[in-house]
Amino acid sequence: MANQNSGVLVVDFGAQYAQLIARRVREASVYSEIVPSHISVADVKAKNPAAIILSGGPSSVYAENAPKFDGEILKLGIPVFGICYGFQVMAAALGGVVTKTGKSEFGRTQIDAKDSKLFNGVPLKQLVWMSHGDAVTQAPSGFSISATTSDTPVAAFENESGQLAGVQFHPEVLHSEHGQTILHNWLINIAKCEPTWTTQNIAEAEIAKAKEIIGEKRVICGLSGGVDSAVAAAIIQRAVGHQLTCVFVDHGLLRSGEAEQVEREFVAATGVDLVVVDAKKQFLDALAGVKDPEDKRKIIGREFIRSFEKAARDIASDGEVEFLVQGTLYPDVVESGGGTGTANIKSHHNVGGLPDDLKFKLVEPLRTLFKDEVRQVGLQLGLPEEIVWRQPFPGPGLGVRIIGEVTADRLEVLRQADLIVREELKAAGQDRSIWQCPVVLLADVRSVGVQGDGRTYGHPIVLRPVSSEDAMTADWSRLPYELLEKISTRITNEVREVNRVVLDITSKPPGTIEWE
Repeated sequence: MANQNSGVLVVDFGAQYAQLIARRVREASVYSEIVPSHISVADVKAKNPAAIILSGGPSSVYAENAPKFDGEILKLGIPVFGICYGFQVMAAALGGVVTKTGKSEFGRTQIDAKDSKLFNGVPLKQLVWMSHGDAVTQAPSGFSISATTSDTPVAAFENESGQLAGVQFHPEVLHSEHGQTILHNWLINIAKCEPTWTTQNIAEAEIAKAKEIIGEKRVICGLSGGVDSAVAAAIIQRAVGHQLTCVFVDHGLLRSGEAEQVEREFVAATGVDLVVVDAKKQFLDALAGVKDPEDKRKIIGREFIRSFEKAARDIASDGEVEFLVQGTLYPDVVESGGGTGTANIKSHHNVGGLPDDLKFKLVEPLRTLFKDEVRQVGLQLGLPEEIVWRQPFPGPGLGVRIIGEVTADRLEVLRQADLIVREELKAAGQDRSIWQCPVVLLADVRSVGVQGDGRTYGHPIVLRPVSSEDAMTADWSRLPYELLEKISTRITNEVREVNRVVLDITSKPPGTIEWE
């Protein structure tokens, strides 16, 4: 693993928050990597981590189908910290007792901690986030109980050194008042991890690695208009200069001004050689009559590959291009089940290799990074803030933000409305405080309105502002009423086909961020 003797393995037991744990470790300036619960002792030794964190999970330790974990890992002399289910796994493996007590704790809960290595420097009474039905009722031999709640007799334990420790609650979520302090204390002061990891380290390491891998060969990169592919391309540009050619497929499904942004600002910032493929008609023709969102995704993905293939073959007509750059991120890899044994939550266009007839070797400089880390690298490399801070945008673009058939007219209506929303969010200083605000056209719905003393029969526009850290969970953003009023007024005044603006106030779960 990266940064030998300083990294942390996050063992994933099917946790909702495994990625968030990995992020919190990195926030403590320590490299982290997610691995499956069935990791072997030999694999742990080979990775040579400075510490291990056992994640939460939905199972009961004593259930027949519970994720298996080799308890011998706890005897390797590596510091281990258990969270929720991981805490119970530790207890059971070390001779403690886990019981279905009939009492559950969900949400904010007060713990009463003792002055100990684990809780050094934090209030002994504090609110934490709980989510469990089972409980540790007896700590393993040689372990002291360092926190309790009114319903949980063992809410935290630690051995004499504190290097084997765990908590029943979730320190990685912001709802736990001092969670990050507890994690930081354990990682740095108890487990003695070296806080040397930064995004700058990653940028420098990936540039050096790309130089070594690519050598004097030529390489191509598909730009989408998003921050991930832009930063990946910028890293490779720093590494090999004009050996890189970028391909931008303009499928006509981007938001207003985004295609131009790629063509002008990205090229100006990096000096990269850019080939632009105008494929707008090709995509519209392929999407004609299609309403099913999954069908749309598949068609857009297929046509993108076709367009990119053609451009790539034109560039590589002399047979000299050997490498393809992709902006694959760590969450893409994990959620796609890529090499970690985790569940395949979603397919991703950047994961899973290439079509058989495209004989390129993959270069993925962002494969170990999260989205916010990618942004930091982008800023370090001098990319324009408009590209670096662009709100997350789905690969299929506006094609999946039109409910109904995708047509040129409907795309134009949505672009106009989306631009107004982005302008007003920026003017109000809200574009950094929210995760993103999908703007959705209900193209197959018409609503009665009154405009200019006359009856109208226009389309509704849905605003979906959400706040999130990682998009795995999200809450609807409480935007000021005055801002919402301004957005609604402008859209219904300036976009003639729209006579109603509605606000989505559903969290994730149960709703997704995108509509589709």
